[in-house]
Amino acid sequence: METVLSYRSEKTKSGNGFVKEKPAQYIKFLDAKIDKYIEHLKNIEVKCSRPRVNREHLLAEVTVLNDTILEACAQFERQVQDPEVIKTAQAYFREKTNPILSKSYFINRCRTWPRGQQGDFETLELAYKNSPFSDGIGYYLDKYLLGTDLGIGVRERIEKLRDLLQEELKSRPIPKVLDVACGSCREVFELMPEIKSSEARYTCVDIDPEALNFARDRFSSAGLLTDNVELITFNALRMFDYETAIMEFGKQDIIYSVGYFDYLPDDFLEKMLKTLYKMLKPGGKLITSFKDANRYRPQIYHWLVDWDGFLQRTEVDFDRLFRRAEVPESALSMTRLESGNIIFYTATKK
Repeated sequence: METVLSYRSEKTKSGNGFVKEKPAQYIKFLDAKIDKYIEHLKNIEVKCSRPRVNREHLLAEVTVLNDTILEACAQFERQVQDPEVIKTAQAYFREKTNPILSKSYFINRCRTWPRGQQGDFETLELAYKNSPFSDGIGYYLDKYLLGTDLGIGVRERIEKLRDLLQEELKSRPIPKVLDVACGSCREVFELMPEIKSSEARYTCVDIDPEALNFARDRFSSAGLLTDNVELITFNALRMFDYETAIMEFGKQDIIYSVGYFDYLPDDFLEKMLKTLYKMLKPGGKLITSFKDANRYRPQIYHWLVDWDGFLQRTEVDFDRLFRRAEVPESALSMTRLESGNIIFYTATKK
């Protein structure tokens, strides 16, 4: 890796102009850790082919091994503190480990993004199903990724969303509901009885027509096609502008989006939250969720896989975002999921 990073100057200036040597020893240290990591993975791969192998023991070995290398990556970040060098090291790590880590269907998918975007609906659907797709060492690597804090969190998130919406639909006659960046509409499918009984007018928007086709096919195969739900191909980014959003969709009783807002930069997200809150009818609710960076290990997504699109925010950042979006503090309620790494915020229009 030292060669890979050689294009970088070995001297950097600190904020006060002091010139210091770049810690090349940290680069060598990490490279040695990566070599040992790959060697241990290969040893575990050999064990996978043995008869009557203890799967729980092998998963525990893979878990300890991955946790150890990711801690080394975190240490490297703390010591180097140079975003460009760290980014290069992350790419180097993925390239060097790819021959063995690509044997995991989930790791390979989250490195290559076959649909061209991070967090696509197919990846999330697979995470919801929580079932390994690979054999051999890939099976245990699949299990590891599915069992990470956020792997568990996204499954809890879809369940919590369903429960929140179910409560709202049961208490509102003929509500208008807007699902922003809806993806596969899993929760809509599960809420069909409540949608029909409440006579809700449900609008689901997403920029990916394949996601909408997937949802449409799911509804159809279950015999749940209904006039209550409209699926629309629409770029949700346009909703930052109030005039555009209100002209397209009008006032709503419930507006929600989970996962999508994690990918939007602060200034843009503030405008969108402000617009969506303004679009609510009196008593209407805006339901959102965010990943809390204090409660998961980012190295899993920046080193082990290539999933850096969602921003590293904390509870302090979320409070600031809503304040700048002019959502009254008195309108907000917060619920942290059991896994702790995802927070739901509900804003009720006064």
